[in-house]
Amino acid sequence: MPYAVPTHNLLVMSQLDGLFGALADPTRRAIVGRLAERHLGVLELAGDFPISQPAVSKHLRVLEDAGLVSRRQVGRQRLCKLEPHRLQPVAAWVSPYERFWTGSFARLDAYLEEQ
Repeated sequence: MPYAVPTHNLLVMSQLDGLFGALADPTRRAIVGRLAERHLGVLELAGDFPISQPAVSKHLRVLEDAGLVSRRQVGRQRLCKLEPHRLQPVAAWVSPYERFWTGSFARLDAYLEEQ
């Protein structure tokens, strides 16, 4: 029997689908990483990748559609900004699994002490 998603979580699940979809591509994850450091212009950002500026712009559009990046015009430059608060649903979804990681690390520590 397939897992049934509670109806009150459908909006959250849809939001997560968009976020995970946007973050599924390694170039987009790298863009998010660069923008976590500071705001960058599209051309400056494009210089960091071995792909064309239009390709970087397409990746930025996907990130914008997911709400992870915003762009604004500053003079002649299009400045890109990470919207880190939009990652909150991902953090909330992942956090219940933290007990598995900490348990695994505790078992690893115990094993290493035995050796």
